[in-house]
Amino acid sequence: MRRLQKRKGEVPIRGSAEMERSSSTPRRGTRRTEGVRHGAATATCEVCGNQYDKTFEIHVDGSKHTFDSFECAIQALAPRCAHCDCRVIGHGVEERGRIFCCAHCAHAAGGAEVRDRA
Repeated sequence: MRRLQKRKGEVPIRGSAEMERSSSTPRRGTRRTEGVRHGAATATCEVCGNQYDKTFEIHVDGSKHTFDSFECAIQALAPRCAHCDCRVIGHGVEERGRIFCCAHCAHAAGGAEVRDRA
């Protein structure tokens, strides 16, 4: 293996072709199976359809939802702002039964008494 010369004050950097493989680095065509629970039951995410052994369930109003990530759970369950249509992930603002992402959107939609408590 060719070594790069070190210049004064520089740290040598090896190119990807020159990097030494550690014994834990899998070779091409092999699969790393560390941390995978063999024989574990898998479930399917209801948003993206991935089958995964580390899914989680959220129970809302008597219905059960299965997801493989918080991203998918947010897509399925988080309310949308009544003004700008973004997902409301934080506390949001509720005015006359409508949910908004912030006081600005609530005011833009006609909410006069709404203000952020920041």
